[in-house]
Amino acid sequence: MKASAATRRSRHSADLRPREPRSQPQEIDALFALAANRIAIEGVSPEIDGGRFPAKCVAGEPVLIEADIFSYGHETIDACLLYRPAGTEGWSEQPMTLFENDRWRATVVLGENRLYQFTFGAWRDLYATWRKEVAKKHAAGRNIAIELEEGRCLLQDAARSGRAGPDDAAELEQVLASFEILLADTQRLALLSSGAVAAVMSRAGVRTNLCHYDKVLEIFADRKAAAFSAWYELFPRSQSGDPARHGTFDDVIARLPYVRDLGFDVLYFPPIHPVGRTNRKGRNNSLKAEPGDVGSPYAIGSEDGGHDAIHPKLGSFEDFHRLMAASRQHGLEVAIDFAIQCSPDHPWIMAHPEWFDWRPDGSIKFAENPPKSYEDIVNVHFHNDAFPGLWHALRDIVLFWIGHGVKIFRVDNPHTKPFAFWEWMIGEVRSRHPDAIFLSEGFTRPKVMKRLAKVGFNQSYSYFIWRNSKAELEEYLTELTQEECRHYMRPNFFANTPDINPAYLQHSGRPGFQARLILAGTLGSNYGIYNGFEICEAEAVPGKEEYLNSDKYEIRARNMDEPGNIQWDIRFLNRLRRNHRALQDFTHLAFYKAWNDNIIYYGKRTADLVDFLLFHVCLDPHSAQGADFEVPLWEFGLPDDASIEVEDMVTGHRFTWHGKIQHIHLDPFYKPYAVWRLIPPGAR
Repeated sequence: MKASAATRRSRHSADLRPREPRSQPQEIDALFALAANRIAIEGVSPEIDGGRFPAKCVAGEPVLIEADIFSYGHETIDACLLYRPAGTEGWSEQPMTLFENDRWRATVVLGENRLYQFTFGAWRDLYATWRKEVAKKHAAGRNIAIELEEGRCLLQDAARSGRAGPDDAAELEQVLASFEILLADTQRLALLSSGAVAAVMSRAGVRTNLCHYDKVLEIFADRKAAAFSAWYELFPRSQSGDPARHGTFDDVIARLPYVRDLGFDVLYFPPIHPVGRTNRKGRNNSLKAEPGDVGSPYAIGSEDGGHDAIHPKLGSFEDFHRLMAASRQHGLEVAIDFAIQCSPDHPWIMAHPEWFDWRPDGSIKFAENPPKSYEDIVNVHFHNDAFPGLWHALRDIVLFWIGHGVKIFRVDNPHTKPFAFWEWMIGEVRSRHPDAIFLSEGFTRPKVMKRLAKVGFNQSYSYFIWRNSKAELEEYLTELTQEECRHYMRPNFFANTPDINPAYLQHSGRPGFQARLILAGTLGSNYGIYNGFEICEAEAVPGKEEYLNSDKYEIRARNMDEPGNIQWDIRFLNRLRRNHRALQDFTHLAFYKAWNDNIIYYGKRTADLVDFLLFHVCLDPHSAQGADFEVPLWEFGLPDDASIEVEDMVTGHRFTWHGKIQHIHLDPFYKPYAVWRLIPPGAR
């Protein structure tokens, strides 16, 4: 049949149009790959700065990993988490479950203290889609003969794909054989769509259009002490009991039962190295030292050595090893200060002048933080001729002390050193000693503090020490426990330090110390105090948040049993922390309503609600306060008028709260806090 004139004109016109260039093979391959990627994976948690830094978790404890995973249309998809120890081949697989709104999650336990990698896989689940759709058609009275044949083919493909293990393959072949015997569509449908077959197909079904997340992410599994610890800080030289005699490691050994009985697990020393004499500071940071003044231990280095030496008055390395052994026997782990600064007498200044800053007149540049001046300290610099020699030397100092049994380091002022140095140095140490722990004393800008945590610090000082009001505490703890930083920044809530005598404590008396102790140890899974806290030591340099007569500049002697001490509260807190898993996870925190801004009210719980603690803390150290408050009955699925059994953790008394609204009265001069354990219905 001849084409019409119009058709001939159309073809002729088409022949006159410019032709599209033919696609090149690589373009076809790229287009094919794009088209095959039919599932989106995004919104991953944890993913720190697009995968630039590893997240953190605890070895041997469950970690929740989530992602948004979805596709177009109405087909059913499935997904899995893939994980492995970094540096190894092959992946372990954990099924993911659909949580809500295309949000998928998996909980996995990373068993070793080391770096892990993880990513995601997702695919079209043709069997699950078939099962869902054929059920609808059958319910609507439609003929499903063709759909049953489709289902049979899906089982056959799974049985022979190689994904199915021997048992699953045999089970599928048995189902296929039974399918051929059955004649009724209803029987065939029941066979192919049974729960047992669905379970096998979930394991063995063909993963159509299998897609993977475009990144391999990292997560570091720390040992437990990085996430849960109670620190007690003391100056070894102040442990002799006599302000006229320099303390020794043997004096510290004699104090170990006291620290153990308080319930601490980390014993932390400021620098224990030789102290320089040039520009040595006197008592209360005076510029002129008197005869016998011991100077600041942060002015590290003298003719007796530098960062790899011990102050001779403390003892020898043999004495230090004896102290380390005795600490272990008492259940204490020793932490030491890693302060990257030097006295003008430090041996490095003569051996490596290129590591320091020099003025035009040839004099060395002292450390400054205007208006503060540290004439007894000089700083190193990290670049120019100091690189890489200084970097290697500092790494080797850490490795040196690890060789002497120290695995925990509190790092002084890390925010004044390069981020790149910390990332490299901590990585170098961690590659050999993954159980090493670094605490960042970075009282600095929020983003800088968080960056230090990202580059590798296991723990971080925080702004807790200056968060006093209910609104401040709730806002700050909500940030730390709910925002992205919860995946990489672990705060250590020190209630005081040798450098910081908080204004709140200076004027609050004993009730303020009790309140801040409970807040530090229950809001934070890591917390610490500096000795003197237990006797409510608060005398300050006038107008400053500094201690008068500080250990930093002189030898002190204290009577820790003097009247008004809060040793009972410390023992109670540390026992509570040890005995309750709810207090060992930082992020399981919720604030509840108490209608008085002077009473903060919050709860810590385990995911299964078996361990559920509530806390009321009076923030007013001078007056009694009362408040109505809500009992979180809804957390247990109970109505507002339900009853729940309660244990007073301070007294041990048990009773029942009836209804959602209760009342509390706190007298700070009796006890400024209350701790309750909610007992789930049916539990004991």
